[in-house]
Amino acid sequence: MSVDTRRTIRLVTDSYPDPPAFDTAISHATLARVSEGAEPETLRLHRPARVVAFGPKDRLAEGFGDAVRAAHEQGFASILRLAGGRAAVFHERALAFSWAIPLPSPREGIRARFELLAALMAEAFRSLGVDARVGAVPGEYCPGEYSVNARGATKLMGVGQRIVRHAAHVGGVVVVGDGARVRDVLIPVYRALDLTWDPSTSGSLQDEVPGVRWEDARRAIVERFADRFELVGGHLGPETLVRAGMFEPDHLATV
Repeated sequence: MSVDTRRTIRLVTDSYPDPPAFDTAISHATLARVSEGAEPETLRLHRPARVVAFGPKDRLAEGFGDAVRAAHEQGFASILRLAGGRAAVFHERALAFSWAIPLPSPREGIRARFELLAALMAEAFRSLGVDARVGAVPGEYCPGEYSVNARGATKLMGVGQRIVRHAAHVGGVVVVGDGARVRDVLIPVYRALDLTWDPSTSGSLQDEVPGVRWEDARRAIVERFADRFELVGGHLGPETLVRAGMFEPDHLATV
């Protein structure tokens, strides 16, 4: 993806944590409307609900039902994620991001979009004092080449991508605080899915720099995007919310 550093992006900070699947449906609807040209390029940074977001491979796993029940026992709802990947944890001390980008040929530039997003996030975390690096940590949950880690030891952020006809969605989660909660939930969930991982690789920004607040993380991310793009604050239109209601059943994890 060629990067026009002065193109305009709408910044949305609205959260929709209830019901749990509606937040992902919002991202799905935004992507669809951006693809149709009905909404502008949109970056949404928001506080999620307590959910375990399962990927397509998780849904097909023999232990999926047990994984959903394990998440419920930990106080987490289960949803189906918009992009690929394996189960990931979202909670109120994490920061979810969703970037919907209009593109004439979204299959082109997939790697470049990953590289840009990961670089922006790593820069944001470094501005907070974190030794942030791009790349997977051996043994991390939902492993990805464009994860952002601390010190090459613990995962702080995961990212996935979905493309539709005329747009791409780049989204994921930053663990700002309570990294131990992520571990506590994923241990039984990954056991049920028969996935191997090393719980010691799960971390948070606050583990690295005590005192970092959720608002600090969001501000740092906004500043890094503002270095490269024109950000304009805004809100999602009512048509997008209606479309999200239509998509919500697609993101319910049922067993």
